[in-house]
Amino acid sequence: MSKLVIYQYPQCGTCRNAMKWLRSNGHDLETRHIVEEPPTVSELNELINKSGLELKKFFNVSGEVYKSLGLKDRLGNMSREEQIELLSSNGKLIKRPIVSSGEQVTVGFKEDQYANVW
Repeated sequence: MSKLVIYQYPQCGTCRNAMKWLRSNGHDLETRHIVEEPPTVSELNELINKSGLELKKFFNVSGEVYKSLGLKDRLGNMSREEQIELLSSNGKLIKRPIVSSGEQVTVGFKEDQYANVW
């Protein structure tokens, strides 16, 4: 199977479940610690574009940092570039895991979605 890059947080149960699923389905994983080594602005631009998802889908809306910064009310007034800069500045703001083959990108973990894509 393919080698995939997974941006993950080791303490995240969803990330662990995603990695277990991917490995059990024959994928070799290159792991990136999303908090210690968040994706750069250029990496995020590429991931967002290849995912086909709206930028807001990349925000971890249930996270403490998102809530403490009041982003629910602030994101609408920020440019795309400002939002991406913000994501790249703090990995805890990013919905995880992000999985990329270089061509396809998924955000979060839903087994049926993974079965279709990976």
